[in-house]
Amino acid sequence: MPPPFARWRDALEKMHPALYRLVVYWPAIQPSAGAPADLNAINGGCLRDKQPCAGYRGLRDQLRALAARQAEGGWEGFVVITGTPEWAARPPSGCERSRIGPTNRMPRSDVLPAYAKLVRDILKAAKEEGATLRYWAPWNEPNHPYSSSPQRAAPCGAAQPSVSAAPYIEVASTLEKALAKAPGDQGYVIGEVAVMIRRLAVTTTVDEFLDAMPAKLLCGARAWTQHTYIGGEDVLDDVDARLKAKGCGDMAIWMTETGAGAPRTATSRTGGRPAELRGCRAVHRILGTWYRDKRITAAVQYTLREDDVFPTGLVTTDLTRAYPALKEWQQWGLRARERPGDPPPARARCG
Repeated sequence: MPPPFARWRDALEKMHPALYRLVVYWPAIQPSAGAPADLNAINGGCLRDKQPCAGYRGLRDQLRALAARQAEGGWEGFVVITGTPEWAARPPSGCERSRIGPTNRMPRSDVLPAYAKLVRDILKAAKEEGATLRYWAPWNEPNHPYSSSPQRAAPCGAAQPSVSAAPYIEVASTLEKALAKAPGDQGYVIGEVAVMIRRLAVTTTVDEFLDAMPAKLLCGARAWTQHTYIGGEDVLDDVDARLKAKGCGDMAIWMTETGAGAPRTATSRTGGRPAELRGCRAVHRILGTWYRDKRITAAVQYTLREDDVFPTGLVTTDLTRAYPALKEWQQWGLRARERPGDPPPARARCG
């Protein structure tokens, strides 16, 4: 393995997560309706156009690597599907922001059999490689226009009803049936929603989205999954109240995207080293708060290598150095705390 990648592979090994979030970008592996998804499609291993790069054979290699990690313990597979191939996308409609294209729209109802086949193909490949994929999310951030457009009916306005739930429910129901028919122990989660609390023309609030979920589909999920970044709004009480109102009782809540930095698309980190240290200490505080909250049973750092247009990672995009929060996450890892009831780290470790 090239040296920059080897260094951070070893750093990740020290974190030893209990859960690994595997994002599957559908358009990249099935650009044509006439051919099945190519799980061996070469990935250049760059971050978009950013060096350094280390190529690999797509999803198949990721599953092979995941199986090797799972053999050591931990690393439960959690699949999140996102992005619609152009041939499968719904036509333009409703209130759409600029720069929206087919990949930002949800799949049409008539192509859902292809979505189900994608799920079956991934499960089959995982079995062949020896990996387990126990948890599945139907779609990423269905209340955000980059993942599901439109969010509201036309003419554009915050007062217009949200239309994002209906296509999501179709996809989630398709996933539920596909997983139930497949051999093995796997189930779905519901949500993967961005924290949206204000009604806007091009987004859907968490409350609106939850209110639109059918109780049977919602309560049948293994967890409600929420994205919450350091410094963002706290929607936990609203989520919990709505889950209970739907009859879901004490449903588990997972924070499946979190991190410190600049969690807005196309923004940059500011404040230098002092800001990085403040972010690390904030990570320690929020993880401690979530640990004490019995409703929350998982928290997932997004990502290891920093996405330069969504900078909340643990290692710089060019792989030259780590941010202080890396060591904080390492002391929360499965090897540091092997049982759920083990006490949390007493102090922040911002190396």
